[in-house]
Amino acid sequence: MSFYPDDDFIVATSAEEAVDRLGELHRQATAALSQALKRYLKDRVVPSEQQRALFRYPLLRIGYHWQGEVPTTTRAYAKIQVPGNYSVTVTHPDAFRPYLLEQLRPLMSDFTLRVEVGPSEQNIPYPYVVEQGDELAGSGVTAAELARVFPSTDLSAASDGVADGLYEWENADPMPLALFDAARVDFSLRRLVHYTGSDWRHVQPWILLTNYHRYVDQFIRHGLEQLRDDPRFVRMVLPGNVIIERGTPEEDAQAVADAVVWHRYQMPAYHLIAADGHGVTLVNIGVGPSNAKNITDHLAVLRPHCWLMIGHCGGLRQSQTIGDYVLAHAYMRRDGILDRVVPPHIPIPALAEVQQALQEAAAQVTGEKGEALKRRLRTGTVLTYDDRNWELRWAQERPLINLARAVAVDMESGTIAAQGYRLRVPYGTLLCVSDKPLHSEIKLPGAAGAFYERAVTQHLHIGITALDLLRTQLDSLHSRKLRSFDEPPFR
Repeated sequence: MSFYPDDDFIVATSAEEAVDRLGELHRQATAALSQALKRYLKDRVVPSEQQRALFRYPLLRIGYHWQGEVPTTTRAYAKIQVPGNYSVTVTHPDAFRPYLLEQLRPLMSDFTLRVEVGPSEQNIPYPYVVEQGDELAGSGVTAAELARVFPSTDLSAASDGVADGLYEWENADPMPLALFDAARVDFSLRRLVHYTGSDWRHVQPWILLTNYHRYVDQFIRHGLEQLRDDPRFVRMVLPGNVIIERGTPEEDAQAVADAVVWHRYQMPAYHLIAADGHGVTLVNIGVGPSNAKNITDHLAVLRPHCWLMIGHCGGLRQSQTIGDYVLAHAYMRRDGILDRVVPPHIPIPALAEVQQALQEAAAQVTGEKGEALKRRLRTGTVLTYDDRNWELRWAQERPLINLARAVAVDMESGTIAAQGYRLRVPYGTLLCVSDKPLHSEIKLPGAAGAFYERAVTQHLHIGITALDLLRTQLDSLHSRKLRSFDEPPFR
């Protein structure tokens, strides 16, 4: 039985009105759940049936029933492909306000829609209103007991069925309005906090992923310089939610950065926050395709504009030298991590906008062009393995590598690109050759320090410059190449 009659839905005449109402309903629902949880922990007061009915996510639903020709647009998102009803539950509407408005404004401008907002039938799990967990300490109440009294996490309700093409669109009413519903988003938001060591609200829409901590050192240095020199940037957030504000004296800022206990977190994140909302986040994902899939599964719910892999690789060609760059234009995936949802025979296309931005950024940062740049920057296929010691199977692997014309090998890039393709997040890869395992060229201890100091600094600045270039071409970046024919209206 629902305690919400249909007349609890309001018709929104503007995108702002719809998002305002979503925010109001979410605040009411989370406040009711939080208060009921505190009463139970203190006095064992079980919420009534009517109270439990308040613990619901807000619902955004859209009706498009035009019988004529569907309006055409070259825009890759905020478009409706077939008439019908669409809906999605929404979490944290206030935090997602810019994204929601980005979708609703053009939709409501280009299509004749009925937009309604009201309470859904989907419960908010109680763990998602527990901020620190301190509320449960010393209460004598177990998680199992709370799950019997309050709505708890239901993993069957948090799926990627829409993104993976498993949703039955035929005869669906309503159809999905977005790739992820509220339960799936909340699941990932909590995982992001756990893995990265900082509040998910700090994550910026332009993301760099790396597999080596030395990039972190350079990113912090870059961030402190930007806080000093560029008024667009207002603060830097480090693991543990350590904040360095613009205007902090240089010595004090460096001391704060040096004191951060980043190793407490599996994939620490660093956020250079801009006043216009277009800052940059760097995540040190560590080594391996499992980490790469894990973090991108969760970052995707934030709907970032782009993620780029900047890390180290092994060069596979004799003509390469240590410190050269590899711009991936194809991926040979031998990691197996995504084979069930994106089989290896599915092509992962290079995105022209990202490729051009990375190449232009490399030219700007290195100061090299033409033949000089070609000697440093090799374009080709990157091979991604799940086995760091793949060289021990060189005799067996060589024919396939040779056939693929691969120029570099790593353990993350193919996974990150496939995740971008799968979850509709623009992606790209620029790697730096750190060794040549097939040509007996390895980094000797004496030469390693000089290589890292020179190559990592330049490499990081190429990645940041590429994101700056892409920031000026959002409309073309979010292209139709990443969208299927069964696709929700929201990006």
